[in-house]
Amino acid sequence: MDLQGAVSFIEALQSNNNREWFHVNKARYEDARAAFESLVGVVIPVVKGIDPSVDVDDPGECLFRIYRDVRFSKDKSPYKNNFGAFIAKGGRKSPYAGYYLHIEPGASFVGGGAYMPQAPYLKAIRQSIYEHPREYKAILHSDDFSSCFGTIFGETLKTSPRDFPKDFPDIELLKHKHYAVTHPVDDQFWISGDVIDRMREIFAVLYPFNRFLNTAIASVMS
Repeated sequence: MDLQGAVSFIEALQSNNNREWFHVNKARYEDARAAFESLVGVVIPVVKGIDPSVDVDDPGECLFRIYRDVRFSKDKSPYKNNFGAFIAKGGRKSPYAGYYLHIEPGASFVGGGAYMPQAPYLKAIRQSIYEHPREYKAILHSDDFSSCFGTIFGETLKTSPRDFPKDFPDIELLKHKHYAVTHPVDDQFWISGDVIDRMREIFAVLYPFNRFLNTAIASVMS
């Protein structure tokens, strides 16, 4: 796995995000993508050893495309400035919480959870937190979780979510739009000899959080 090549390609793409440059460097992109796909192929069984709900085997089912949908965006850059993969039950398009790898020079991270869950799943997660606040807070406040991930990622509602009492003591826990976390890593992380072991440690800490979310999500899947 030439992950240095993958990091270097994305770094170059950040300064040359146009179709002409990409066309000239297409072979370089394919080598970089293959290296990242190989990494994901190694990480999948590691994740499955931690989270038995994960049923995916093909890394291709976990990788995100590098091509951007620019139809409704002011930013018309045709390519993403990162390699990303989401390992979860059902693959990258799954509504289930999962495990995420993100190579972006200067902004790489490893993390997971449920990012932008659709309304039924978001409500189910909030309902589960509302019904089991002590269990959820025990996960968030554990030493391993808080030191690895810090706080929940992303925006929150300015007011209480609909269908939940405003006087709920832990109402702030229900205001998140995403239930996802990140662990920042530097560029050397990807080329270190212990990258797989380090991801195993991170994802093991993440597992109780994902298990809580997925129990809620599964309740509305049938």
